[in-house]
Amino acid sequence: MLKKIVFPVAGVGTRFLPATKEVPKEILPIIDKPLIQYAVEEAAQSGFADFIFITALGKEALERHFAPNPELDNFLKRHRKSHLLDGLHEFYQKNFTYIRQEQALGFGHAISLAQGAVGNEAFAISLPDDLILAEKPVMAQLRAVYEKYRCPVVAFMEVPRHDIPRYGIGAGKFIADKVFEIEQLVEKPVAADAPSNFAVIGRYILTPDIFPLLKNTTHGAGAEIQLTDAIVALMKKRRVLGYFFSGQRFDAGTTLGYIETLIHVALQRPDTRAFTLRLLRQLAADEKI
Repeated sequence: MLKKIVFPVAGVGTRFLPATKEVPKEILPIIDKPLIQYAVEEAAQSGFADFIFITALGKEALERHFAPNPELDNFLKRHRKSHLLDGLHEFYQKNFTYIRQEQALGFGHAISLAQGAVGNEAFAISLPDDLILAEKPVMAQLRAVYEKYRCPVVAFMEVPRHDIPRYGIGAGKFIADKVFEIEQLVEKPVAADAPSNFAVIGRYILTPDIFPLLKNTTHGAGAEIQLTDAIVALMKKRRVLGYFFSGQRFDAGTTLGYIETLIHVALQRPDTRAFTLRLLRQLAADEKI
């Protein structure tokens, strides 16, 4: 049964310094909800029940966010504002596990630390920096593909060629609508050497045989242990699928992407949509813009 999901959240968040000097970037708000909560809610709505966080020193605020705060709860009850924590209380009883990554050795290394918590089961991975607005949660979409084919699944989207060096890039043969068998996978290639413009996005469902491969993976792009390299090794042993998800993805882990995310989320919320539209129109009409 697919019920465990890993959130690698040990990154320093240097793009957002000095804001992230004391506050984890995953706690930065998208209006009034931390980025990490969007990812956890997506996972819960997709049927996951065990949440595994790979953290680092200084991420204690992230852990506290999903823990009960009786004093705050009592304050809100007294002032009849308990609704302000709607959507958060449900996580107080969930199964949350926190694992410390002592050294920043890369994304692949972070995932390898989850082996003890995952055990001998298939599991998902979600990168909170990728906020995806979708009618059906993206992890639920990947779950459906996994349950149909019973093999690892990686989320993909097409990107402009000038953005190719920022991503893992794959290519392969389509076996169904939006689903292809990955035959080539390269981490952050130069555009001229890329097999396509199909970019890996931060959602995965993997099988436990990835863990021995991660332990044997040497340092790759960026002098770090890359998950992509382990998946390439896994492709030699079993079929790995790519899936083009339905939804709109925002890279909230960059400053410009964060601004874009705020605007689009504001446009989707009934309580902020009208104001945001009015503000954007005013700015567009301003001769100084």
